[in-house]
Amino acid sequence: MSLVESVEDLPLLSRTPDSWAERALREPLALLNDHAYLEKKAAANALELLNRWPEPTPPETWTTTLAAIAHDEAAHLSSVIRLMARRGGRLERTHRNPYANALRLLVRKGRGTEELVDRLLISALIEARSCERFLALARATATTDRELARFYNRLGSSELGHYRVFLTLAGHVLPADVVEARWGELLEAEAAILAAQSPGPRMHGGA
Repeated sequence: MSLVESVEDLPLLSRTPDSWAERALREPLALLNDHAYLEKKAAANALELLNRWPEPTPPETWTTTLAAIAHDEAAHLSSVIRLMARRGGRLERTHRNPYANALRLLVRKGRGTEELVDRLLISALIEARSCERFLALARATATTDRELARFYNRLGSSELGHYRVFLTLAGHVLPADVVEARWGELLEAEAAILAAQSPGPRMHGGA
């Protein structure tokens, strides 16, 4: 499975139109709140995966890599919360993410290495889609809000790196052909799940 060199090479089976970003930005504080919870969940996910290395011993970089991702995501969370506070918003107490929840239902729970590969590949999918959407938001704000444009560009680059890392880790768990086959299935499922989302100021809202 080849890793992408740029966002244009992401293997996502659907593309987000720029009109999605324009609509989502009509409620910028709600979008930032959703984004904050996305980063919170991403940090927690990386920490949970950290000690789930494949037996009998962890790949050399498994724990250090996932610890670094968790650190990145926690730093992103802090950045989003600070930005939201400067703009008059605050983190809400409750939050729902039907897109991520639907993806996680695809995990083959209780099936050992297959479960672990599913979790890594779904993490990669969420990072890839987030990368695409951050860059759409950066384009939409390029001439109207330079702070947001720089912010979303920076996060888009980071998510692209995380996407690559999760794919690499999946390759440590099962043979490449097995991972590739499952990756194709999940790519198809992700496109269908995203298409079913309702519109709204959410990072993974419907287009």
